[in-house]
Amino acid sequence: MTTPWREDPTLKGRFDPLYPDDLLVVVHEGGPQLSNRLPEIMWVRVLEKRRNSYLGTLLNHPHALETIDQGDYISFMMAAGSRHPIRVTDKYLEERTGWDVKPCAQCGMSELFDPPSELIHEIFNELPANAWALGWFTSFCPVCGGFQVVSSKKISVVDEAGSKKPEKLTGRRKWWQFWKR
Repeated sequence: MTTPWREDPTLKGRFDPLYPDDLLVVVHEGGPQLSNRLPEIMWVRVLEKRRNSYLGTLLNHPHALETIDQGDYISFMMAAGSRHPIRVTDKYLEERTGWDVKPCAQCGMSELFDPPSELIHEIFNELPANAWALGWFTSFCPVCGGFQVVSSKKISVVDEAGSKKPEKLTGRRKWWQFWKR
């Protein structure tokens, strides 16, 4: 039986030689800004390929994580800068397509552990929910504690008629127009 994960170049060489569908995955309950629990490396058996991730089942009990257990299904993906694939949520995968994450300058990690909307809520918690509109923010790297710059692929701008519309960040505006509403 052919399995797409065994042929994925980002996963090749990561599978257990005796159990060719099992690999180690960084499993977490959120990054350092949203969780006080450290990530754990756990064995996962790959079950299926999804569009931007894989689905697998946890093969062992976590030591300190509380929201998952052996036998639970998780999604994961390979991230640049990580030795192992990382757990991702459906919400993260859905939101991730609208954001660019500059890899951490210290370790090269190219993904977040949390959806951008949850990080924005935590970082800018004193602002009303609809007030955040910078288009970018920084977050602590979930692997090494360095920082990552997270920028929206689209931001809302106000046109001459006063209505909001999404605009791609193309770099065509002057530096001072980025802040113009």
